[in-house]
Amino acid sequence: MSELRIFYHEDNRIKISKSLDILKKVDLKELVWIDLNDVSEEIEDKLEEFLKIYIQEDEEIEEIEMSSRYMQTDDSIVANSNFLQENYTVEPVSFIIKNGILVSVRNTDLRSFSETVKKIFANTRNFLTGYHVLVTLLETRVEYDADMIEDATDQITSLSKTLNTEDDLDQDILIRIKDLQEKVMIIRQNIMDKQRVVSNMLKCDFFPTELLPRLAMIIKDINSLFEYTRFGFDRLDYLQDTFLGLVNLQQNKIIKIFTVVSVIFMPPTLIASIYGMNFKHLPELDWKLGYPISLLMMIGFSGVVMLYFRRKKWL
Repeated sequence: MSELRIFYHEDNRIKISKSLDILKKVDLKELVWIDLNDVSEEIEDKLEEFLKIYIQEDEEIEEIEMSSRYMQTDDSIVANSNFLQENYTVEPVSFIIKNGILVSVRNTDLRSFSETVKKIFANTRNFLTGYHVLVTLLETRVEYDADMIEDATDQITSLSKTLNTEDDLDQDILIRIKDLQEKVMIIRQNIMDKQRVVSNMLKCDFFPTELLPRLAMIIKDINSLFEYTRFGFDRLDYLQDTFLGLVNLQQNKIIKIFTVVSVIFMPPTLIASIYGMNFKHLPELDWKLGYPISLLMMIGFSGVVMLYFRRKKWL
């Protein structure tokens, strides 16, 4: 949904406007945050002219290399970051901050932005400039990343409980393991993206000093999330190895059954083969008890083999 929101100070409060006309009425120093959600090029062009900034095209935001997601000039910062949605799709977001005014450019609704707006109106005194809004957005996004990691961890735990016996094996389990591995990898890439952006902000010369401890805390939180994702990868590798091990055991049991059955029927087959030959002179050919004795020999030899296997605990 296309939406323009302009946050500005008025009478010691933060107000919101959805029209560019407010820019003509409000002092530039009172502007805090301009949020562009899938707006038209006409609106972007007017903002570029008014704020003397350059708003990147969608292709530029998406295709930009990881190492170039942060750019800094003498008076502005341009940061591109990926925000992860609940369905694990990635939404690129561009942040431009100049003269304390934050401009955010995106193409869809994001929970991090909605939650940040709630925080702004809950305590307006904590949002003096666009820098404060940007830090809050990053903090909120990292919190949601932690929630997604926790959700993935719960799914891994639930999946682990299904691998109790060989009877529970199903190819869907392997597919679920692969799906969880991809999800954890996407989360890891997402928080790595945040880490690089925040690390560069810590090096910025004109970033407000009072916000640097909050940026450092974000870095600390991100590092702890890295540990959780690594733990998730280790658990998934263990589950995959366990699944493949159980599959091998299941296959070995099947092969063992076929082998035992084959060995049990080898003596009867040998006896039947001997007396099934078409030679004219077979000593037992005219023997009246030949048939029942042959059957008894077959059963006897099979019984001896089964008894031997039981003593060896192969059955």
